[in-house]
Amino acid sequence: MVPFDDHSWMRRAIELARRCPPAAGAYSVGAVIVGADGSEIASGYSREVDDAVHAEESALAKIPVDDPRLATATIYSTLEPCSQRRSRPRTCAQLILAAGIPRVVIAWREPSLFVADCQGFELLTAAGVTVVELPDLADQARAVNAHLAL
Repeated sequence: MVPFDDHSWMRRAIELARRCPPAAGAYSVGAVIVGADGSEIASGYSREVDDAVHAEESALAKIPVDDPRLATATIYSTLEPCSQRRSRPRTCAQLILAAGIPRVVIAWREPSLFVADCQGFELLTAAGVTVVELPDLADQARAVNAHLAL
């Protein structure tokens, strides 16, 4: 397993978040799934394929659920994976757990703008997933969401 350059991959996720069409009721988020060999497996961003798709969901939809690389992968998301959702039956935290991804890196925790108390971080760690927060990149991830009253 190669060492991950978390900051470089998160900057890639932030670039993906900039592709999101701004929406008054949704965050602009980017996500990248990186294999143990340090190569990109898949990426996605919010509203990439429809108005309700989340970044993690978009990236995960591009690879088979039984892809063996997921068992040693890291997913980089500019925002904490959601723990509540109105638009789909499964949250991003549930999708990550179902995929068996053992490591999640985020730039910032979800503020209480749409969900009073997002529990994505807690749900993932309680299930044994390593969750790393990069607070030094949080301002860049938030800047992509200037269309929202944060």
